[in-house]
Amino acid sequence: MSQQDEKNNHYLLNNWKPENPQFWENKGKGIARRNLWISVACLLLAFCVWMLFSAVTVNLNKVGFNFTTDQLFLLTALPSLSGAILRVPYSFMVPIFGGRYWTVLSTVILIIPCVWLGIVIQNTATPYWVFIIIALLCGFAGANFASSMGNISFFFPKARQGSALGVNGGLGNLGVSVMQLVAPLVIFIPMYTFLGVQGVAQADGSTMWLTNAAWIWAPLLLIATIAAWFGMNDIASSKASVAEQLPVLGRLHTWILALLYLATFGSFIGFSAGFAMLAKTQFPDVNILKLAFFGPFLGALARSVGGFISDKFGGVRVTLINFIFMAIFSALIFFTLPGGSSPGNFTTFYLVFMGLFLTAGLGSGSTFQMIAVIFRRITVDRVKAQGGSEEQAQQEAVTDTAAALGFISAIGAVGGFFIPKAFGTSLAMTGSPVGAMKIFLVFYIVCVAVTWLVYGRRKAAKS
Repeated sequence: MSQQDEKNNHYLLNNWKPENPQFWENKGKGIARRNLWISVACLLLAFCVWMLFSAVTVNLNKVGFNFTTDQLFLLTALPSLSGAILRVPYSFMVPIFGGRYWTVLSTVILIIPCVWLGIVIQNTATPYWVFIIIALLCGFAGANFASSMGNISFFFPKARQGSALGVNGGLGNLGVSVMQLVAPLVIFIPMYTFLGVQGVAQADGSTMWLTNAAWIWAPLLLIATIAAWFGMNDIASSKASVAEQLPVLGRLHTWILALLYLATFGSFIGFSAGFAMLAKTQFPDVNILKLAFFGPFLGALARSVGGFISDKFGGVRVTLINFIFMAIFSALIFFTLPGGSSPGNFTTFYLVFMGLFLTAGLGSGSTFQMIAVIFRRITVDRVKAQGGSEEQAQQEAVTDTAAALGFISAIGAVGGFFIPKAFGTSLAMTGSPVGAMKIFLVFYIVCVAVTWLVYGRRKAAKS
C-alpha cells in the first residue's frame, strides 16, 4: 500500500498511542474495545470450527460409518496438529498484512471445511482419507488464535493487556463449549431438508441430521467476516517484516514460556477435543454429549479470570499455584477410572475433569499475561541498553510481544493433538487411558518446578 493510499484509508490508524493516558481516554479506548469485541466474535466461531470433529466423530458410526476408536480419536486430534503448525506463519501475518485484512481473510476461509464436511457426512461411502483432509483444514481455524491475540495486543496499553488478552482468548475459547452445546441440539432438527439433506433413523426412534453440525457455522462465519471488514482497524505502527519478528525465536524465554503454555492451553484444547470420546469409552452407558460442553465452557470463562487476577497479583504466582492444582487433579483421575474389579465412578470422574478444565483455563490466561509482561520488559531493557529511545523501545516491545504471543500459542496448540492421540494410543495398547494420564501428571509436576526455578525464586534473566 502506497503512502497516499494509507492516507486515504480511514480504517488505518496512523497515530496509535495507547500508553498516552489522554489519547486512551479520549479516543483509543473506544476503538480498542470495538476491535476487541469483533475479534472475540470471529475467534469464537473459529474455535467452533476447530473443535468441530470432537462433536461429529462421536456420531459418525451412528449414521452409517464404520471407523475404529483409534481412527475417531485421530480425527479429533488432527485439527490441533495442523492448527499448531499453521499458528507459526499466522503469528507473523498481522504485522505484514494488518489486523483487519487478516481477520477478514482468516475468518471467511473457514466456511470451506464446514460446507465440505456437511456434504461428505451424507455419503457413508466417503473414504477415511477425505475426513482426514477436512480435519486438517479445520486446523486453519485454530491458527486464527495466534494472529488474533497478536493483533489485540497492539490495541491496548500494557496495564490492560492481561485483561484484554484474557477476554479475547477466554471468550474466543468459549467457542469450543458453544459448538459442543449447539451441535448435539441442531443435529436433531430438520434445518436443511430444503437442500436435500436426509436424516438417519436412530435406534431410539429419533432422526439425526449430522450435516447440521457443520453447516450451522457457515452463515455465522459470513456475518462475522462482514463485521470485521466494516468494523475493525489496522495499526500503521504495528507493521513489521518477518525478519524483524524472527529474533524472538532465539530467546530462551520464548521456549520456556512455550513449555508452560503447552501445559495450560494445550491441556485445555486437548481435553476439549478428547474428553467426549474418552468418557464414551470408559462410561458407555452415559450420554456424554449432554455434559461435554460444560468443561470447555468452564475453562474458557476461567481464562478471562486468569488474565484479570494475573494483572492484580502477578502471572507467575497465579501460574505456579495453578500448576500445583493441575497435578493434584491429574492424580485424582486414577481413582475414578474403571479398572480391575472397580467399575469406576462417572460422577467423580466428571467432577475431577471439570477441575482440570478450570485450572487449564486459568493457567492459559496467567501464562499469556506472563508472556506479555516478560517480553515487554526484556525488549525495553535491551533497546535502552543499546542506546535506543523510550519510544523506540516501546514500539519494538509491542512487535516482539505480538510475535512471541503468536509463536508460543503455536506450541501450546500441539497439546490439542497430543492429548487425544495419547488417549487413543493408550486405549489401543492397554485398554485403559491410565498410561496417558501418567504422562500428563509428570508433565504438570515438571512445570511446577520450571515455573518456580525460572520465574518464582528470582526475576527472569534477560536474554
